[in-house]
Amino acid sequence: MNLLTHYSDRVEAGCDEAGRGCLAGPVVAGAVILKPGADYPELDDSKKLTEKKRYALRELIMEEALAYGIGIVTAEEIDEINILNASFLAMHRALDQLKVRPELLLIDGNRFKKYHDLDHVCVVGGDAKYQAIAAASILAKTTRDRLMETYDARFPMYHWKRNKGYPTPEHKQAIAAYGLTELHRKSFNSAIQLKLEW
Repeated sequence: MNLLTHYSDRVEAGCDEAGRGCLAGPVVAGAVILKPGADYPELDDSKKLTEKKRYALRELIMEEALAYGIGIVTAEEIDEINILNASFLAMHRALDQLKVRPELLLIDGNRFKKYHDLDHVCVVGGDAKYQAIAAASILAKTTRDRLMETYDARFPMYHWKRNKGYPTPEHKQAIAAYGLTELHRKSFNSAIQLKLEW
């Protein structure tokens, strides 16, 4: 079954983030306005796609979308405002980049901080329901993955090229052996230590 192409007749921007559950690196959000009447059956939740397919669709989205934006919030900023607010901020930064003003925001998840005077709808599992949200999830994930691969060159002992900063056993073992870097979320430190004890 294909994802839905629209929620209403208004100009819609789909929004989603990547990296919320990570121990290191930024949280990244995408915002995408697809062309009216466009239908992209290959779009799906980025987590369900192969890496090769995600990057191919990334190029398609950037070429075909009416407008798109990518917002990044650093680990340091996450520590200052907490991960939930950082996720909202990343989405706001992505929306700031849109060259077309949307009339309605489709947000993946169940919470959102209002963006200016725009209406929004929160959709749980939205990246598996609406093409615009799926497109945003693909931009967010591919952008974040590329950043983590770049960071891996600086800190290869954490294996970020493979785990992308998520709390995998190898990542937690590396933290236990080498400690935290400036790219780790220090506000997650107590959670990290608890995870290491499991």
